Amino acid sequence: MWIVNDATKDYSESGSSFRQALFFMDVGFKLFDTMIWCKDGGGAVGSNLSYAQNFEYMFVLSKGKPKTTNLIYDKPNLSFKADKKIEVYEKSRRNVEQTNNKKRVIKVLEKSKRNNWWVLTPAQEECSSWHPAVYPQELVRDHVISWSNEGDLVLDPFMGSGTTAKVARSLGRKYIGFEISEEYVKLANKRLQLTKTLFDD
Repeated sequence: MWIVNDATKDYSESGSSFRQALFFMDVGFKLFDTMIWCKDGGGAVGSNLSYAQNFEYMFVLSKGKPKTTNLIYDKPNLSFKADKKIEVYEKSRRNVEQTNNKKRVIKVLEKSKRNNWWVLTPAQEECSSWHPAVYPQELVRDHVISWSNEGDLVLDPFMGSGTTAKVARSLGRKYIGFEISEEYVKLANKRLQLTKTLFDD
């Protein structure tokens, strides 16, 4: 998962988001999904000539087919009714010329698959004032859940304030983080010491 935004200079966005996505593809990664983080109630104001900048790209990158996908089903399904079932008739794949159909029965789920644009409020934690780019824990949590299982190793190459490690630990994942700022390493360690895991009482 790669989250990136563009700077604006001389009336032009930098295009860094697209350049980085294409670079990952050039070096062998698959651009599995392009997602959007809509910043509910936050984001950059932008210039007087443009609309408020309230979203960031979230690129889901993988080496081939993703190892794990735990898609989140939390979107209300308007077609749902208790114990409702739909009879679906589909043409047999064995012979597309045949007119006989086979019947399936599908149970409609109460919740449907989430969209690939997520509306979340920017981080409001105390540490958000200590670091310029703290992501909301809900955003990190949902990505960790979506692309890993308990016991998996989660890597954050730009650790920052340690949100990814904190969330990974709380969800029963292992984690590794890289960070060049000693100040942020201390902050991340402090947050991790206060983090409970799935196995804590």
